[in-house]
Amino acid sequence: MAPSRPVVLEVALNGVTVPEQNAAVPRRPDEIARDALACLEVGAAIVHSHTDDPVRPPDRAAALYLEAYEPILERRPDAILYPTAGIGATIAERYGHHEVLAAAGAIRQGLLDPGSVNLGAVGGDGLPTAMDFVYTNSPNDIRHMMEACGRLRLGPSVAIFEPGWLRLVLACERAGTLPPGTLVKLYFSEGGYLGGGEPIFSPPPIPEALEMYVAMLADSSLPWAVAVLGGSVFDTPIAEMALERGGHLRVGLEDDPRARSNVHEVERARELCEKRGRPLASPAEAARLLSLPERAAA
Repeated sequence: MAPSRPVVLEVALNGVTVPEQNAAVPRRPDEIARDALACLEVGAAIVHSHTDDPVRPPDRAAALYLEAYEPILERRPDAILYPTAGIGATIAERYGHHEVLAAAGAIRQGLLDPGSVNLGAVGGDGLPTAMDFVYTNSPNDIRHMMEACGRLRLGPSVAIFEPGWLRLVLACERAGTLPPGTLVKLYFSEGGYLGGGEPIFSPPPIPEALEMYVAMLADSSLPWAVAVLGGSVFDTPIAEMALERGGHLRVGLEDDPRARSNVHEVERARELCEKRGRPLASPAEAARLLSLPERAAA
């Protein structure tokens, strides 16, 4: 890995972070557009966002995303944008807005979460905090997301919450069934995600955990990035280790609700990358590095 290889930086603008937690978080479409453009200006290549209503039908959910994404693309047609999953009874309901956004030429990546996970934390009694929610992606749901990304010419943005999820992705890569443009994001967790204490999902952001993932990726050509959910990636050894080993970065108020702002997180990433001799990739450079398919014509 050449030291000057550019870093693909993703900024996750909001997620489940709300203004009551951080006044700087963008929630309305106009706020998302304004924040995204500011982050692109200072070095982000990929922008990920949620809407304020995840239970809308796919066409109405897509309309909310387009209200934010169209002003971004008017000024930055090179921007790489992608949404989150919705809430619904079927994968078609949860993922259908990708179809509309891809047809509109608004996105170049598609969400792909290859597994299920309890997104919770430890309570005072040492047991998981009381909740019935499980973030569920059945094997058939995963097949649906894979097929949709390939058909819609979207590069899969793959969240890796647990090692087993990466094993599946690597198996698809070996079999030649992984859609082109795949970016693997290795998620580590700290207290503070979803308002809880010590998390019960994902490994902690320690060197040994990253080394495990790097070892799993040893025979893979997939680009990968790191993120810390519930804390600052910059306060852990994970960011610098990733840069040393050829990885990329994800930052933003979705992951660290206590950060100053999304723009400040991008600026911190730029400074760290420059310190390590790896400049941030422009969106066009990131698209080439990730081998993203060309955006579908609207």
